[in-house]
Amino acid sequence: MAVEHEGQAELTKLVCFLLQGQEYAADIFFVKESLKMKPITRVALTPGWLAGIINLRGDVVAVIDVSLFLGMPKTEISSSTRIVVATHKGRRAGLLCDALCNLRNHDLATLQPPPATLDESASSVLAGVLTLEDDKPLRVLDLGALFESRELASFRRGDSP
Repeated sequence: MAVEHEGQAELTKLVCFLLQGQEYAADIFFVKESLKMKPITRVALTPGWLAGIINLRGDVVAVIDVSLFLGMPKTEISSSTRIVVATHKGRRAGLLCDALCNLRNHDLATLQPPPATLDESASSVLAGVLTLEDDKPLRVLDLGALFESRELASFRRGDSP
């Protein structure tokens, strides 16, 4: 969260990534690492947005296809596909994304609310939208809200969502 010190806003470092050609970001506080694509094992009888599980240094970690979770088309795996490993309240999950972008510093006080046209499930996990220098939008995910969403509620066991 951006905090003011002596009239100046504190910048928050954001990890940026692409989903379906659109730039998204998450607070670096929640992001532990990013991984090159590795084999994902699909788990039967799970929602489509749960891409599967990976073995991360001996731990089983669930991988969420964030594009599908937000109502967009499935992530197409390519050489630039990455898994962003995030944590929240002791839980860990991988977030499947098309590619990583540069880290950015932004004042979250300038965050605008999510557009009213978004459906409820997508809007509930977006902290808001920032406008970049080139007037392009940067959609900021609220990873806490993602981990606490009702969609993930049935997966609250151990390190997986």
